[in-house]
Amino acid sequence: MSESIYDIPLRRINGDAATLGAYRGKVVLVVNVASACGLTPQYEGLEKLYEDKQAQGLVVAGFPANEFGAQEPGSNAEIADFCSSKFSVQFPLFEKIVVKGPGQHPLYQRLVEQQPQAQEKPGSEFRAKLAGYGIVQDNPTDVLWNFEKFLISKDGRVVGRFAPDTTADDAILRDAIERELAA
Repeated sequence: MSESIYDIPLRRINGDAATLGAYRGKVVLVVNVASACGLTPQYEGLEKLYEDKQAQGLVVAGFPANEFGAQEPGSNAEIADFCSSKFSVQFPLFEKIVVKGPGQHPLYQRLVEQQPQAQEKPGSEFRAKLAGYGIVQDNPTDVLWNFEKFLISKDGRVVGRFAPDTTADDAILRDAIERELAA
């Protein structure tokens, strides 16, 4: 059997070695984030969600990535400073990684393998908007854009995947988180 999602080597944004194993027994929302994206204001909602649900066992884990329109060009230190100064982010941030295509980080290989399709909120026009800009997914299982979200259960299974335009206060995401926190 392949290694647990908890065993995949990671690095915190400050360079310290880490794994998601530190969050075993908690519900983890993994988000690929970017500082110069139209969706960047989602940091505010993600931080509020983290603050509201942390005591119940939710961890939001941010993974900066630069695969989408080069919207995360900064260094890890610049990203950490941006998140702290602009959005007062307290949830764990990890070093910039590759979330799709050549060089895809093993964490994202595992996330996509366990949840090949993102759930889109009803009436979403996000995919069509991207297509209007000439941006289409090469592989239907690829992460679509910045701020796509993966929900990991307390026992380390990927139990949900949500499209980038699903915000922290959208009912489909909140309901899935509540279900996992109650499990």
